[in-house]
Amino acid sequence: MSQHKTILIVGTYDTKDDELGYLASVILAQGGRVATMDVSVLGEPSKPTDYSKHEVAEAGGSSIKAAIDGGDENIAMQIMADGASALALKLYREGKFDGVIVLGGSMGTDLALDLCAALPLGVPKYVVSTVSFSAMLPPERLAPDIQMILWGGGLYGLNSVCKSSLSQAAGAVLGAARAVEAPNWDKPLIGMTSFGKTVLRYMVALKPALEERGFEVAVFHATGMGGRAFEGLAAEGAFAAVMDFAPQEVTNHHFGSNITAGADRMTNAGRKGIPQMIAPGCYDLVDFVGWQEPPARLAGYETHAHNRLLSSAMISAEDRGEVAQVICSKLAQATGTTEVFLPLQGCNEWDREGAPLHDAEGLHLFMDALRQHMPGNVSAQELDCHINDADFAEAVLATFDKWLAEGVVTR
Repeated sequence: MSQHKTILIVGTYDTKDDELGYLASVILAQGGRVATMDVSVLGEPSKPTDYSKHEVAEAGGSSIKAAIDGGDENIAMQIMADGASALALKLYREGKFDGVIVLGGSMGTDLALDLCAALPLGVPKYVVSTVSFSAMLPPERLAPDIQMILWGGGLYGLNSVCKSSLSQAAGAVLGAARAVEAPNWDKPLIGMTSFGKTVLRYMVALKPALEERGFEVAVFHATGMGGRAFEGLAAEGAFAAVMDFAPQEVTNHHFGSNITAGADRMTNAGRKGIPQMIAPGCYDLVDFVGWQEPPARLAGYETHAHNRLLSSAMISAEDRGEVAQVICSKLAQATGTTEVFLPLQGCNEWDREGAPLHDAEGLHLFMDALRQHMPGNVSAQELDCHINDADFAEAVLATFDKWLAEGVVTR
């Protein structure tokens, strides 16, 4: 494996020249190579960068003059964010760098999120920011494999405190570029959503069965960021098919929870024409941040603390009708083959008969609402079993094999 990896260093070289130069010196000292990109607007770097601010603005279809003449720093930085994202993707496709590190305060971080989201999964992406891990950063803007470190004590100028963060970041991105095993797209990929085996366990049977059929299976933890990664890959057309059996993030978003995968959850595969299998695993729960108050709409609902980070609220029968309509409205946007599986005996381990969250009437109302609002572009199978029963996995595999035979899914 070649150790001579090139790291693209991105930042405002008019105001953070010393800090960016320090990053470069650490990478060079460790045997790496660097390429530099200036995303400043008003000032000039102390020495030319490999990619100037003018090249950045032009890559986004604008100019530095337009950024300045707009008279608004927010608009100016968005011009640079568009350009930096487009230029970075172009350079990566041309093999000009192996990993990227972006340095900034709130404005630089805003740009960094766009740039990292533009690069494919598997490209090492490191952000050194004064607002790392802040509530300001919306989950839907975070690339699935983004790495961040707080730029403590680094708002202005170099010091021993901020050098600690900068040197760690420089070593981390170079090490990642040397060690990364990027996704291998030789095998067709199935994207599946789920939770841990104590709640949903169909993947235990489905994953090896699908692998025997020549497919790779990636299971995404549907707790916000997992769904975001799932949707991002679906939007890129990375999946041969999806098995979206844990759409709880749709319910979370509808109820205003911070544990969200974004408004486009459960839409990207359909819009891309990717064959979809859908089931309503954990549809009846709303997750929320365990150390915060529940969303206002959930006041008075029965809740369960999963751990100190995560709690869940059980929704009412009326709520379930709403959730069914939201799911159906998303499925109506699908352009590819879509099959919905309705396990009539329950949709998570906690709602079995005799379990703490069992609600036969609520489940019946939900299924009835799905039947009523099911769009005409999808098909549905009603299964007299629980989602965690072997019969559910067998029904999924039977449909998958049918799709294989018909060419709906290909190897």
